[in-house]
Amino acid sequence: MTPSAITLCFLVFAIIMFAWEKLPLAVTAMIVCVGLSLSGVLPQKDAFLGFVDTNVILFAAMFIIGGALFETGMANKIGGIVTKFTTSELKLMTVLMVITGLMSAVLSNTGTAAILIPVILGISVKSGFARSRLLMPMAFASTLGGNLSLIGSPNNLVVQGVLENAGHKFGFFEYAKIGIPMLIIGVLFFVFIGYRLLSQKENSSTNDNDVHVFHRHDNPIPKWKQWVSFAVLMATLFAMVFEDVIGIKLYLSACVGALILVILRVITEKQAYEAIDSQVIFLFAGTLALAEALKRTGAGADIAHTIIGWLGPQANSHLLLLTILLLSCALTNFMSNTATAALLAPIGLSIAQTLGADPRAVLMAVVVGSSCAFATPIGTPANTMILSVGRYRFGDYAKVGVPLIMIMIAVSMVLLPIFFPFFPQQ
Repeated sequence: MTPSAITLCFLVFAIIMFAWEKLPLAVTAMIVCVGLSLSGVLPQKDAFLGFVDTNVILFAAMFIIGGALFETGMANKIGGIVTKFTTSELKLMTVLMVITGLMSAVLSNTGTAAILIPVILGISVKSGFARSRLLMPMAFASTLGGNLSLIGSPNNLVVQGVLENAGHKFGFFEYAKIGIPMLIIGVLFFVFIGYRLLSQKENSSTNDNDVHVFHRHDNPIPKWKQWVSFAVLMATLFAMVFEDVIGIKLYLSACVGALILVILRVITEKQAYEAIDSQVIFLFAGTLALAEALKRTGAGADIAHTIIGWLGPQANSHLLLLTILLLSCALTNFMSNTATAALLAPIGLSIAQTLGADPRAVLMAVVVGSSCAFATPIGTPANTMILSVGRYRFGDYAKVGVPLIMIMIAVSMVLLPIFFPFFPQQ
């Protein structure tokens, strides 16, 4: 079998096992990772590069910062303040989604989720509302908010780079033409539909059998530790927002914050290790190997070219738009949205040049489609980060995410031809 065929087999295996859940998701991811190495599809060194990926480093550091907030009781204190302004779980969910979406416009989706997870856990404990009904809307809102600006999501920057090479570009906030309506509709979806589909799992932060918990202690915590944990969080957030200005990457800012907390003994070394969710690390790092194999062997490109080829040279603009959206949505739920955009942007540019379509229109469809990563826990880092703390199963994402994806595709089919028509002269 060719490397491309082997990769496709592992992709099918991963989809089936993730949906079936007879094995832990992290175990399935590692089977794929090891299998790609043993089969020779990826060199052994490259197959495990996911464990030193910058997102994995960011995960670990932010879990420690979040752990400090919870260990010191500051997350509960913040939660108490927030819950004073909300009288119901539904209102709280709505407020969190709006805040998350706006934050994601100027901060990475992953950074936004990493900062808000401990806050939401504190809110959940303080209010008694189920964390499972707050974390998923937040994670999805962080993805939707990424479409509000050029820096909102890495895939926006990837597409911009490809577009600039062809002599075109998007304005900084031009993404918001589609992004704002999608965020609003996403919030309304959860208010009227998604809220009813969310899993109802009782909070169990004191349960030792829980996969990933922050511990609460009966011993009084010095107030200085609470305020130091809060100050470190705010400083980390500031550094992330002004990443380009200060020249320090997100994961490095998070590492500095985590180290300060451990050095000052705000959180002990043991507590820091316990705060890191190993399931998330193994799941994310393992699936990165699959994404790399899809890209390196050309399997992902083969899928894209085959589907696009079915349309023929005289494809209807609406059919072409729908195809690009469906293809992007399908790939982005099993590859990172950045990898999906990197894979499909050059293909989309070729399609535009071949058919005489507007490259900006085709690539905006790629942006929108690659951001619809709602159906799996591996679609975005934010989805992965909430998996254990929300005690979700694979099916919980599909139950809420698939209807949301269908709605987003329908909305995009209306909005894209208005703001970014494929054939402006028609």
